[in-house]
Amino acid sequence: MKAHNYKPESLMMSYGYKPELSEGAVKPPIFQTSTFVFNKAEDGKAFFEVAYGLREKQQTEELGLIYSRLNNPNLEILEDRLCLWDKSDDCAIFESGMSAISTVLLEFLNPGDLLLYSSPTYGGTDHFIHHFLQKIGVDAIGFDANHSKEEIIQLIESTGRANRLAMIYLETPANPTNAIIDIEMCKEVANHFTKENQQVRMAVDNTYMGPLWSHPLEHGADLVIYSATKYIGGHSDLIAGAVLGNAEVMKRVKTLRTFLGNMASPHTCWLLLRSLETLKVRMEQQMRNAQQVADFLDGHEKVEKVYYLGLLKKGTPEYQLYKRQYTSPGAMISFDIVGGEKEAFQFLNHLKLIKMAVSLGSTESLAQHPASMTHIGVDPKARLAMGVTDKMVRISIGVENAEDIMWDISQALDAVKISQHEVNYQMA
Repeated sequence: MKAHNYKPESLMMSYGYKPELSEGAVKPPIFQTSTFVFNKAEDGKAFFEVAYGLREKQQTEELGLIYSRLNNPNLEILEDRLCLWDKSDDCAIFESGMSAISTVLLEFLNPGDLLLYSSPTYGGTDHFIHHFLQKIGVDAIGFDANHSKEEIIQLIESTGRANRLAMIYLETPANPTNAIIDIEMCKEVANHFTKENQQVRMAVDNTYMGPLWSHPLEHGADLVIYSATKYIGGHSDLIAGAVLGNAEVMKRVKTLRTFLGNMASPHTCWLLLRSLETLKVRMEQQMRNAQQVADFLDGHEKVEKVYYLGLLKKGTPEYQLYKRQYTSPGAMISFDIVGGEKEAFQFLNHLKLIKMAVSLGSTESLAQHPASMTHIGVDPKARLAMGVTDKMVRISIGVENAEDIMWDISQALDAVKISQHEVNYQMA
């Protein structure tokens, strides 16, 4: 019989796990142990040689378990399964999204290097770039979705540090504006500055769309990063991060993870394995709900603008990029309410079904105010330039009934008191 190529959503139930090694348990147990017994001393030596890079693993050799900071069955099964979505060589799971991001930046950036990053980006990432990396001598320059390839190249050259460009870091779609960056165009920029002694890596934070709706590695990224807390975890009950890429870059990422000790725990990995089984059905329901909510918000008298990929106009460059780079508009919606912080807070304070909390991608719908919450640490002038204003509200759409979500948003908007001045301004 011809071998069948199963889809990732089917393999999420069993891939990488052998029940016979765990008393026949249909699901992997939690391997809550710090260390593992070697059958003989020669095995311990062989395992450590490979783990520390003293030699390459032989083709038929299986790397044995050593210590849970290095490897653990729950960790390894999870990493194997996540690789299926992005068709990557390897994966590293971390104890948080920020630990994944910071490990990548620390591994591929040295003092004196230049980092090019897309703006806006998650507030924690922005803070790490501008406060921590700056302290260790790494310079950074930002660009946005409106910059062309030629303008980006000019920006880099204007720093006088083009010969030290080491990494391009993208977050697309951007949090919280849903602005999209052309990954393939940025890869061309990376290639433009790559020389024999200057390797420019490109990393993409794919949290908003992955791992289901976008695969940055296919568009030229060297590394793809996730806050696994979000859609991959999907239940607001864990904190985790993930990095995926080819064997060469992942060896470096995993080596640094070993010495920083920021891998995820067996219990967290076990919870993520549970979540992967329903990832596709959850995300597809969230997307269907989000499209209905976005259509409802678009044109509402108390909503000035809706930021959602499903509302992009056909034929525009943005729409063409969206169709080339993504398979879905996603489930994240931001909108500008008529007014400002006062009106945004009135809306948030009157929500009943939707929870007012940061984070995203979980089964429950969540709403927050980026300017005063997730992005409060971003320089105020830079925040305004990004379009993250006091009137912006961000909603992560969950799996609840779409009509109930829209009812809740509608009644909360009804409670917002808008002055006649604001009404006249909107109509002008």
